[in-house]
Amino acid sequence: MDSNKQSSLFPNFTVRALILAIFGSILMTASSMYVALRMSALPWPTVFVAVLSLTLMRLFRSKNLREVNIASTGMSAGAMVAGGLAFTIPGLFMSGVWTIPEEGSDRTLLGDYGWTIFLVALIGVVLGTLLCALYRKRAIEQLKLPYPIGQASAETLKAGHEGGSKARVLFTALIIAAIFVLLRDQFALFPGIVLFSLAGINIAFQFSPMAIGIGSLIGFKSTALWLGGAAIGAVVINRIGVSLDWFASTAEAASFIQMAAIGLMVGSGLATLLVSLISSWRSRKLQDQSAVEQEAEEKTDLRQIQKKSRLPLGLLAVAVAFVLSIVLGLSVPVSLLLLVGVFLASAMSTIITGETGLNPMEIFGILVLLAIRLLVPLTDANAFLVAAIVAVACGFAGDMMNDFKTGSMLGTAPASQLLIEFIGGFFGAITATLAFVALTTSYGGFGPEFGLPAAQAQSVTAMIAGIGNPLVFIVAALIGIVLVLFKIPATIIGIGLLLTGAGLALPIFLGGVLELIIRKKYSGKESQMQLVSAGLLGGEGITGTILAIVAMFTG
Repeated sequence: MDSNKQSSLFPNFTVRALILAIFGSILMTASSMYVALRMSALPWPTVFVAVLSLTLMRLFRSKNLREVNIASTGMSAGAMVAGGLAFTIPGLFMSGVWTIPEEGSDRTLLGDYGWTIFLVALIGVVLGTLLCALYRKRAIEQLKLPYPIGQASAETLKAGHEGGSKARVLFTALIIAAIFVLLRDQFALFPGIVLFSLAGINIAFQFSPMAIGIGSLIGFKSTALWLGGAAIGAVVINRIGVSLDWFASTAEAASFIQMAAIGLMVGSGLATLLVSLISSWRSRKLQDQSAVEQEAEEKTDLRQIQKKSRLPLGLLAVAVAFVLSIVLGLSVPVSLLLLVGVFLASAMSTIITGETGLNPMEIFGILVLLAIRLLVPLTDANAFLVAAIVAVACGFAGDMMNDFKTGSMLGTAPASQLLIEFIGGFFGAITATLAFVALTTSYGGFGPEFGLPAAQAQSVTAMIAGIGNPLVFIVAALIGIVLVLFKIPATIIGIGLLLTGAGLALPIFLGGVLELIIRKKYSGKESQMQLVSAGLLGGEGITGTILAIVAMFTG
């Protein structure tokens, strides 16, 4: 079969793009599982796979940038599947719900839990694919969310394809960031984060080129809101609140921050979703008349064929996810509520990823499982599985929306991206299951003492007991709704609040300040700054991924 043969329904979808997508998805999924469990963090692989796919496609002598984009879309698909599992499933072992077979036992970890883990991943992939098909137009074309990681990927592909001065700017920034990260992480010549105190306020600063790049891409206003959220946590709650005995301890203050941040993001997400639905309904109502007039002319049009296929494919995806959740052991009421929860959580995930470049997927898993528990009984084991499915779906959706942003900037067909993303996600689900079992068997458990800290899974385990302060959560959610109605992106404030002490607010704000200076003082140089930002993201992401792959094979 000709490796360059294309389908009329899926432009630029070729056999070689498919092969590269499957190969890349397996590679990125395995390394991402290692990174997520070992480092309790997972950088977006989007820019890394953009460079990798561009390089490999040149070996195949392909000069079609959209074909390269399709290959990279599939290559990155499994990474966030691994992240969703790594941020939740270890909690089953930490809580004692699942156990690791003793050495010499006839039981194996893969035989005991492998099928369950795979089903969780597959359900997340199916739902994530469906929901991104629903959200793409609104998020990318109507709201025009920045999706900084997607922008960086597009600029990387264009610069690498065109060469010349653009390529030199981008790859110079990429190399500088890569050397910086290598000296920081591999040779430990300086720390990754610095902690200091100013006027009794504890401040953290991460030395992260990626953070500066994200700040530049999302803009000054968004970074200022991010810094504002972090300031509320560090100054108002941790400094003033604790000193005035508003909180009995710093641990109670930290719990308050977590509940307030989650509530703020949930309220913002719900309000944004409601506004989006109302806007979409109005838009469709206005388009009804023109659609009727054009129907006869477009009956044989490719877009009409694709449009008519959406509903049955969507219903099929929902049916498959529902049946698989029943096979997994969830009851019918829980499965139905899970579908609703994933729909809402994925909507919030796509918005947060679009506005900030971050995706707190395990937080969405916590929210959905707690909400379901308020309505129907849910065992601890099923609670973890629900959280894992939501986390995988949200992570997968965030990755796909980044790819859709890249595709919109390059003119790639969304249908081709959607298909290759699902294929990459399917192979990612298989790889993530095998990688998780292999690492669990190799290290013998989870937690700092085993070498697999899995910090996010520890948070999920702690939150299985329920929301600590429902009043704080509800009030924060109402505030988030009000802020969105006044066109203030409360999700960014919530992210800044949630990550108080993580050290990201200041370097991200620095990136926003640089964006403001260039926009005001050096008009016309914005594209150069975007290239530099893309290089900074790519340098840290690529180097971190390579170090993880090396560590995975060398121990």
